[in-house]
Order: sequence, then C-alpha cells, then structure tokens
Amino acid sequence: MTRTIRRILYVLPPLLVTVVAVRHRAVLADGFAHLGTARWPWLLAAACTTCLTWVAAACTRQGAVLERLPGRRLPATQFAAGAANHLLPTGLGASAVNLRFMTVCGMSLTRSSAALALYLLAESVGRVALLGVLLVVFPDALRTGSLLPEGVFGPLLLALGAVAVVAAGVLVLVRRVRTAVFPFLRTALGEARSVHTRPSRALALWGGAFAFPALQASSLVLVGLALGLSVPVAHMAVAYLAATVAVAPVPTPGGLGSVEAALVVALVAVGGAAAVATAVVLAFRVVTVWLPMLPGALTLGALVRLKVI
Repeated sequence: MTRTIRRILYVLPPLLVTVVAVRHRAVLADGFAHLGTARWPWLLAAACTTCLTWVAAACTRQGAVLERLPGRRLPATQFAAGAANHLLPTGLGASAVNLRFMTVCGMSLTRSSAALALYLLAESVGRVALLGVLLVVFPDALRTGSLLPEGVFGPLLLALGAVAVVAAGVLVLVRRVRTAVFPFLRTALGEARSVHTRPSRALALWGGAFAFPALQASSLVLVGLALGLSVPVAHMAVAYLAATVAVAPVPTPGGLGSVEAALVVALVAVGGAAAVATAVVLAFRVVTVWLPMLPGALTLGALVRLKVI
C-alpha cells in the first residue's frame, strides 16, 4: 500500500504542473513572447540569480536547526519545495516538503514545526527589513498614493488590530488552544535560543533570510534591464519588495495571479510605463516560476520515491 502511495506521489507533481500550466497558458504565452525580445545576457544573469535563491533558502533552513542536515539533499529539497509551493496555497506545499524532510532526518514533528516557524519568521523579517532600509535610503522611490486609495490606512490598521484582539482573546479564553500553543511556543523559543548560541547557525539563518529576498529582487531588476524598463535599479528592488510584502497574506498557490498584479502596480508606482512593466513582470515570472516548475516537480517526485521526503 505504501509503495502504491509513493508511486502516485511520484507522478502527481508533474501532472499538477501540467494542470496549472494549462490554466495559465495565456500568461505563459505572453511571458515567452516577451522573452523573445529581451537581451539574453541579462536574462541569463536573472536565471543564475534565481538558482542562487535555492542556495539561500537551504542556508536559512540549515540555520534554523542545530542538527547538520544532509548537504546534497538539502538544496534539492528546497528546489522541490519551490515547485510544491506553486501547487498549494499560502506556502503549504513548501512547508509540507520541509516538515517531511526534517522528520525523515530524525527530528520530532514539534521541533521540525518550530524550525519551520523560525525560518518563516526570519524570512519575513529579512524581507521587511530590506524594504525598510531601501525606503529610508530612497524615500521618493515609491509613490504610495498610486498603490493604495486615500484613507485606506486607518481601516487597515483597525482591521489588523481587530484580528490581534480576537487572536489574543481566543488564546486566553479557549483552554484547548492554550494547551496546544503554549508548549509549542516554549519549544520554539528554546530552539531559537539554541540556534543563536551557535554563530555558524545564526549566520546561516539570518544571512540566508536577507539574501533570499535580495536575490529575488535582483532577478526582477535583471529582467527589467533585459527588457529596457526605464526605472532606477534601486526603485525596481523597492517595487518588488513592496509588492511581495503586500500580497504575502493572499492565499493563492505561489502567489500566482496576485503577485503579477501587485508587481505591475508597484513598478508603475516607481515610475515605469505600464506596458513595459507588464512585459517585465510576465517575463520575470516565466524565468523564476514557470521554467523551474517542471524540473522542480520531477525532483519532488524523485525525492518521494527515494524516501528523502
């Protein structure tokens, strides 16, 4: 029975990629058409930078745990997790792949979950911190008035406050939630303290957490240069970070659809022409998402068959 399930899981990722590609065939066709008009040296640099994002992700994953993870399997798992991330909503695919990988490596589910939470926290802090630094250095890079309607900040803050109050109320009043959350938080805090007592782990965790969004932004910049987008390099990086921070809560698989829309709006907000910005975003998503997706899905299937995950 287990062998049958593994065979199904081996062929399922490529089939899902085919389904997703068919559903987004118009976007794919437009993206490849724009690639044909681009300057290839810049596109090659963007592809190489995209490959480095999996190395950065592997460093962050290693930095989140004390145990030494298998050196060859770890980057392969991150490559496969990238494909899984575009098949399930809100990062569930990548999280499931990494949880399974860590448990196969001998870690308990609780500690694996704590390491995953630390990874997600570090990656979020790195992304927001980079955006904050760029906005301080280049305060006029982003015209927020074109991104958000006037007067939206007040209701948005109220909504966030209401969510925080409800979450705190549930945590205080519902005993089952407390008994589940508090032990996990103690484990997670203990793991975080242990990791930060090892300088090599802390460096891998935070170095990877900052390198990952920086490399992603660099890929967009390189595609923008390939297609002649007349926007300063730093402003393109601000646009990428602002867009991805804004759509992070949107529960779409790998941000398909939501990221594209947010990136186009952000690139226009930093001064790009709408037509060129759209071409850049479509080409960028082909280079960073669609081209690696099938090899990533095949890698995922192979890792399942080899019982790595």
